[in-house]
Amino acid sequence: MALFAVALAACARPEAQTEDGRLRVVATTGMVADLAMQIGGERVAVTSLMGPGVDPHLYKASEGDVRRLTRAQLILYNGLHLEAKMGDVLEEIGTRRRVVAVTDAIPRERLRAPPEFEGAYDPHVWLDVALWSLAAERVRDALGEADAAHAAEYRARADAYLARLRELDAYVRRQAARVPPAQRVLVTAHDAFGYFGRAYGFEVRGLQGLSTASEAGTADVQALAEFIAARRLPAIFVETSIPRRTVEAVRAAVRARGFAVAIGGELYSDALGSAGSDAASYEGMVRHNIDTIVGALLGQAPREARP
Repeated sequence: MALFAVALAACARPEAQTEDGRLRVVATTGMVADLAMQIGGERVAVTSLMGPGVDPHLYKASEGDVRRLTRAQLILYNGLHLEAKMGDVLEEIGTRRRVVAVTDAIPRERLRAPPEFEGAYDPHVWLDVALWSLAAERVRDALGEADAAHAAEYRARADAYLARLRELDAYVRRQAARVPPAQRVLVTAHDAFGYFGRAYGFEVRGLQGLSTASEAGTADVQALAEFIAARRLPAIFVETSIPRRTVEAVRAAVRARGFAVAIGGELYSDALGSAGSDAASYEGMVRHNIDTIVGALLGQAPREARP
């Protein structure tokens, strides 16, 4: 029925620009929406379908989402099956609307394809700032194609934003270097931080796989607890978009082995923070994550996130 509703709605023409002349853009995740706002500036009116704390792996398009998508002049989504349950909706709307996967700009050889992910690519590319810079370039081009009259303005804003992302990448590297290489072990609720680990020199373990669609079993909890206890890791981390109980179960299993591991703080993996939080933007999210990780691994007090 959802696809039927999409098909009917897609027959309508997209609405014109807003009353003040801005381009109507709909983005799936907060990270993609932030790219559009940073590069589009005052020329765009951006709507994000998934708010703070929302897990994109499990998200299903609502009737209201379908209306927003069919009103848009440009639709931006992550791709690489991140929005798995929205795939059919995006494909159907894409036959009549301008729909762009921001990860299409990333060369396939730079993507992770873990064997446990059944031949698909890891979609969490935003956790490597250099890769996300390529997504920013794709958004720049998509805005320029949808609104050619202001393409030069989008290019100028993108140039300034890309310079900030280069500074951000350098900041993450400086922070990571504060942790001795042997201590750079990141344990989280699900395996979202593979690109982060590869880019910044961390060994990464997640309780669940790349997608949160499948639950971790008792054997997974026990195996991860054994790893933590054997390595005597000082901290493990929860994520704002995944229930805390999964990591608490690991912590209890570690304690049963005679070792106490701390919850090092909350990380933003699949969603940005709420308005007013230090992770309301992509840049803020990245800084919060690296500061939280480094602080906890160096034995500092944990930082709590605001979903």
